[in-house]
Amino acid sequence: MAGITTSDDDRENSENKGCCTQDASNKQNKEAINGHDTMKTIVLDRQNVESVEEKEDKKVEENGEKEGSEGETDKEVLLIQDTGFNVKIAAPNLDVFELPVSSMELVQEIHQVLMDREDTCQRTCFSLQLDGQTMDNFSELKSIDGLKEGSTIKVVEEPYTVREARIHVRHVRDLMKSVDHADAYNGVDCSSLSFLNTITLGDILDKKRSKPDSVDCTPPDAILPNSKDRPLLPLHPGVKDTKSSRCLKVLTYSGWNPPPGNRRMHGDLLYLYVVTLEDKRYHITGCTRGFYLNQSTEDEFNPKQAQPKYLSHSLIDLLNQISPAFKRSFAALLKKRSQKHPFERVPTPYQMYVWMAPQADHQVDYIRAEDAFSTRLGYEEHIPGQTRDWNEEIQTTRELPKTNLPERLIRERAIFKVHSDFVAAATRGAMAVIDGNVMAINPGEDAKMQMFIWNNIFFSLGFDVKDHYKDFGGDAAAHAAPSNDLQGVKAYFNMDPDHLYTLGTVVVDYRGYRVTAQSIIPGILEREQEQSVVYGSVDFGKTVVSNDKYRELLQKTAAALKIRPHKVTNSEEESVELYSSIECKGIIGNDQRHYILDLLRTFPPDANYLPVEGEELSEFMKIHGYPKKHRHKLACLRQELIEAFIESRYLAFVKHAALQFQALQKQSKKNSDINDFLDHTSSPVDGITLTESMHARGINVRYLGKVAETLAKYQTLSYVYTIAISELICRSTKHLFCSFMQGVDMMNTAAAISHFLNCFLGSYPTPHASVTAEETKNNKRKSKRKNKHSIMLSIENTEWISESPRSLWKKIIDEADDYYGYTLECDSIEGALEQYGCQRVAMLRSICLKAGIQIQLREYTLESKARPVFTEDDIVNVYPVVKHISPRATDAFHFFSSGQTKIQQGLLREGYELISEALNLLNNVYGAMHPEIAACLRLLARLNYIMGEFGEAMSYQQRAVLMSERVMGIDHPNTITEYAHLALYCFANSQVTSALRLMYRARYLAIVCHGEDHPEVALIDSNIGLILQAVEEYDFSLRYLEHALQLNIRYFGQESLKTAMTYHLVARTHSCRGDFRAALQSEKEAFSIYKSKLGENHERTKESSECLAHLTKQAVVVQKKMNEIYKGEVKSSLPPIQIQPPSLAGVLETLNVINGIVFVQISPDELEKFKQEMSKRQAIEESEEPSSPQADDSPKSDMANKKAIEPAAGGDSPSKESDVSVELNGAKTSATKKIGDSVMVEGIALA
Repeated sequence: MAGITTSDDDRENSENKGCCTQDASNKQNKEAINGHDTMKTIVLDRQNVESVEEKEDKKVEENGEKEGSEGETDKEVLLIQDTGFNVKIAAPNLDVFELPVSSMELVQEIHQVLMDREDTCQRTCFSLQLDGQTMDNFSELKSIDGLKEGSTIKVVEEPYTVREARIHVRHVRDLMKSVDHADAYNGVDCSSLSFLNTITLGDILDKKRSKPDSVDCTPPDAILPNSKDRPLLPLHPGVKDTKSSRCLKVLTYSGWNPPPGNRRMHGDLLYLYVVTLEDKRYHITGCTRGFYLNQSTEDEFNPKQAQPKYLSHSLIDLLNQISPAFKRSFAALLKKRSQKHPFERVPTPYQMYVWMAPQADHQVDYIRAEDAFSTRLGYEEHIPGQTRDWNEEIQTTRELPKTNLPERLIRERAIFKVHSDFVAAATRGAMAVIDGNVMAINPGEDAKMQMFIWNNIFFSLGFDVKDHYKDFGGDAAAHAAPSNDLQGVKAYFNMDPDHLYTLGTVVVDYRGYRVTAQSIIPGILEREQEQSVVYGSVDFGKTVVSNDKYRELLQKTAAALKIRPHKVTNSEEESVELYSSIECKGIIGNDQRHYILDLLRTFPPDANYLPVEGEELSEFMKIHGYPKKHRHKLACLRQELIEAFIESRYLAFVKHAALQFQALQKQSKKNSDINDFLDHTSSPVDGITLTESMHARGINVRYLGKVAETLAKYQTLSYVYTIAISELICRSTKHLFCSFMQGVDMMNTAAAISHFLNCFLGSYPTPHASVTAEETKNNKRKSKRKNKHSIMLSIENTEWISESPRSLWKKIIDEADDYYGYTLECDSIEGALEQYGCQRVAMLRSICLKAGIQIQLREYTLESKARPVFTEDDIVNVYPVVKHISPRATDAFHFFSSGQTKIQQGLLREGYELISEALNLLNNVYGAMHPEIAACLRLLARLNYIMGEFGEAMSYQQRAVLMSERVMGIDHPNTITEYAHLALYCFANSQVTSALRLMYRARYLAIVCHGEDHPEVALIDSNIGLILQAVEEYDFSLRYLEHALQLNIRYFGQESLKTAMTYHLVARTHSCRGDFRAALQSEKEAFSIYKSKLGENHERTKESSECLAHLTKQAVVVQKKMNEIYKGEVKSSLPPIQIQPPSLAGVLETLNVINGIVFVQISPDELEKFKQEMSKRQAIEESEEPSSPQADDSPKSDMANKKAIEPAAGGDSPSKESDVSVELNGAKTSATKKIGDSVMVEGIALA
């Protein structure tokens, strides 16, 4: 990992901001992340990323965004030396062992590794000494005199303080629960789930190659083609069977805390109470020298040392002495913990939540209880000043220098760390506000109008306070405004302007309420808002003020955001010039920083949803029913659409044939977004990926009804239409759920949610709520007397009790029509399934994810008409749904983009180096876990695979899968793709069992997300069928391949090359079964397609013809023998047919083809010509970029040429990329060419 030099001040700042934990996680996972290099000298020549930065600079110059001084960094050359070496560690009571370290690491990172290591993890309070000198925790190893290869570092136990003793107890508790999933299911401590090693029955990197005859390959019934069952227990494999590995019954702080004064004089720091598995009870004293038993009982304090008299510096050593059961259990736990991949243990940057969880036993945990009722997070209690000044941290990190790469990495790392901490604090605070655990700053006001401050964060509710949004839609506008404001904050944050500051902003939806959390401008609470605002308007334009400094600052951002300076007239007819929307406010804080807030109108309003008298839309829009009246007037266009529009206008302006271009544009633009789906290169898997696709093209979700209408016209897009309708229904239902939950008594939350789900998804016609309206009113009255200002108690709501399936579905239909402009032709869940092909399990998953509902992990009979599906006990939890900005690692992004450009030019090695460096930079900024790191790992795995490094490919892809599960979710569409890729690499490494298990998992997740009716399932089934063919399970193989054939015919057509390829695979399977008649029929279909598509002289047509001849010959021989037997001419039975099973190498070659990976052998001269042609083509494209009439139809110029290198057998591959590998002097290299319009490559956009 490329190291960074930090100043002492920076190090202190990073510690205060909690950055050390990130250092530690990086160090813990160094081997897992890098996997190589003990000595690395990296020369980062900025010219490597010149092509990317030149394009960016051109845009920047046009936008006026970048100052001249920054342009000089293009020629900057950086030398970063990161030398790896081994040191010896001498710890008490252990043999000396070696530890690999890097010169760039901090001493603190070694400290953290020792706390994590199996044989040293019981120690937390120690120092590291070299030649008798204590090493400073925040020094880099290269700065320590005398430290070299083979040096011995001594671990020296230090006296405890109260702080260190509490850290030690927490560490012991964390170790004891390190192998269970409780924190992941409860959504705490940034824990999340991963089931990869459960699926593969251990680490695939430790497995030996499996022979085909030793493979257990029977697919589970639930994932067989055309199975109607959708079991949910396999979603969390092994969880129900896992027994909690308890080491103690109770470990908690004693009621005798804190020590009285006289005992503090003897060194007592704290008292613990322990109940062992043998049911023995002990009271333990923590003192400066360690831990020992005392003679106290529950009702008598006696601090004297008890028998056995044993003082241990580590609490674990003491527990080992007094409890043999603890010793056994803890040793087994450490062994199990050490078998987990580091990526399974590292915390994620943002908390992940799961929509299903097992009903776990609740156990005594004092530290958990302490965390729940404190305002602190983690170890923040040890930071001077106790609570964090979030605004100061957010703005200070933005002000860090950024003139060179090391400075930018430090800055971006600090920004990301502070932001992720702020999101965690804001989420926790928002939940506390809704749960009634925070006192309002205006308790006399109505509950909807209350505001809160908790942990230096300001919280407001999504209601129309003081009729602020009265003219814009009331509460509907107040609910939409925070999302719009967040988009504005994101736009300004990403531009990173100097001296202009935005607030830390997080939007949290929880229990039907929307809460906006913001950092606090210094001094804002000491004065009236009208006095604070020096720019903009506080009353929607009645009074408008401006400021020279703000105009100067906003002038720089206005060009980039496409905001033209404009003059507005206030109520006194005075003209004021602004560089932003009128609602945008500028406030100078007491820290003299210039803040902008209320950025909800940063982007233009959507005229299609804003009827204005006298304003006319185009005839085209009128035909489609616009303008439509929306429930609020804050509908805005997306930034992606603005940029695409500006680009198209620019192109139209410079073209000579402007009129012709506009005519062409009108014809092509209508269906341009649908065209991305037509070739299935960008096929959504669920509602999340569908809305992401829409957003990437600048389409707001309120157009979902119009998108669904358009999709309905295309038969080959029926699966996307189904996903769109499901998403439309679930989003409408979520809107209703929010109002449904507001005012529900907290005692009835589970009853209300289960009743709602029964009405939405159940077939039971008359579900009844488990409480009556009278009970609810009585409970409400009692609660109100106790807490009359809680938002949860202030709204009277008993209507939910009388909700029925019929009434709820009527509301869903009305909501879909009102919000999305789409008329649903169904009035029940059965109608939705029958009319649109929706799937209950997929809709259950969708509504749970959208509304933040966690249900019990069990099998549900969703079709039951005899009784309601859900009960109160099935509702395990309600979790927050959080929206926030995502800080980016800009330099890593440039390296990644440049690497992709090199790869597309065929310069695979150079591309690989750039992508590897991008990975190092990403790890430096984000730590060990992030979705962009997963995308980087996936691409490195693919490159290794293309270059023939199958083992390395499997190693990188394993990490990509683990990371995707942890940071995206165990059933996220990205995770499905990662599983499928890993299965291919496992097969290439002869791990056939693991490959099958991974493919089965990918198929199961896919059918839970969207059902079998999807082209991705066709690809998965083709893979499964081929692998089963390799292990001679021909019957199962045939079932999967025939299902893939049905789907390919449906979505790609009877004449598609993909269909031909599947026919050929089916024929091959039939022939292996000895059914030559059926094989002949399938191969004839394949030959017919190849002949019509490729011609008689094409290699594939000839191969198919030869195959036909062979099958015909075999069929004739068999038929002849059969005829002889029937006539009685031959008395012997039919002789055994000699069938040669397909070889693993042959199957792998076919797997590569169907997955879009084709290896083409060419000579060195041809390779050179190919590279020159690619360079020439790219140069032509770049020169034609501003004037090409077709440029507007493809998002990026280097993607404009869609001439794909045609795969040998499956020309129209479902994969988004086609990789062409060439073999040169025994070493494999390759060229990769993207196919289709997608501008996203492995999750990160091309520049």
